[in-house]
Amino acid sequence: MTFDELLSTFEPKLAAAFREAIESIKSTIVLKVVVERLERGDVEGAIAAMQLDAEAFASLEIAFAEAYNAGGINEVANLPKLKDPSGGRVVFRFGVRNPEAERFLREHSAQMVTRIVEDQLVAVRAALVEGLTRGKNPTATALDVIGRMSNVTRRREGGIIGLTSPQERFIATARAELLSGDPAQMRHYLTRERRDKRFDRTVAAAIKAGKPVALDDVARMVGRYSDRMLQLRGEMLARTETMIALATARDHAIRQQIDAGKLVEGDVKKKWRTASDSRVRHTHRILNGQAVEMNGTFVGPSGATLRYPGDPEAPVSEIIGCRCFLQYKVDYLASVVRRFRAEAV
Repeated sequence: MTFDELLSTFEPKLAAAFREAIESIKSTIVLKVVVERLERGDVEGAIAAMQLDAEAFASLEIAFAEAYNAGGINEVANLPKLKDPSGGRVVFRFGVRNPEAERFLREHSAQMVTRIVEDQLVAVRAALVEGLTRGKNPTATALDVIGRMSNVTRRREGGIIGLTSPQERFIATARAELLSGDPAQMRHYLTRERRDKRFDRTVAAAIKAGKPVALDDVARMVGRYSDRMLQLRGEMLARTETMIALATARDHAIRQQIDAGKLVEGDVKKKWRTASDSRVRHTHRILNGQAVEMNGTFVGPSGATLRYPGDPEAPVSEIIGCRCFLQYKVDYLASVVRRFRAEAV
């Protein structure tokens, strides 16, 4: 499979696993318990009742591991069939149980889930505190966070569970715009790309009347806006984490062959390739076609260094949504001859 085919296969799986985790969290929240704690002013108790636990994202960790494993296996499968000078076949294999592979999966999965959970806590805490500070009804405050039950799907829709803390602010300001009664603020809401445009007439009527949008309408509109933001969140998370899994696995696959003595490090070069379209970030467009040694790094115009696209050790701004990939160039014949000579000695 090509790198793009691997992305197309595993990115939806990670996105689905993320959605399942959020749905699982929302479906187990008991509204009554959250409201009772908010009525006492116990924000931390209300958050604890939502059970925003790392364990809820186990399926996401599994999907990440599957993508990593597939990336490594695919990389060695694409290596050519070679024979050493004595006629024996050189067998390339990827070991997901390799110590480096196990360490990466363990550490990165933990970091990924920890970031998601910690960001959740920040976003939820901010929303609850803001609601209570404004004297908002505890039930309405809780529903704005956990979502409202749909009469059609019988699932909670809207809310901010699953969103990043910056996205939670987008939701809060969108709600404030609709409730402001200020024509300028309500017009600004109409510029929000992820809004549900089916409600635009309702907003236009409120602007014309110089009145806030009705509370029930605001709840529906913000709920749809939040759902679309959650979809975006899942897509970007899946894209970034799938890239990290596949790119790191490819790097590890080549290194495993070097460690096993089947390839010689000095015979391996890696070349940066972009998706070659207008969506490629400027810093990566400059890297396109550049080649370095196997242990070399690519240095972007910002000064950021990357071992490969999606390098988890690189700045977040360099890996979010990245679609670049590496071409590994190996002088296989030279590696085989060197290995044979070394064994002969």
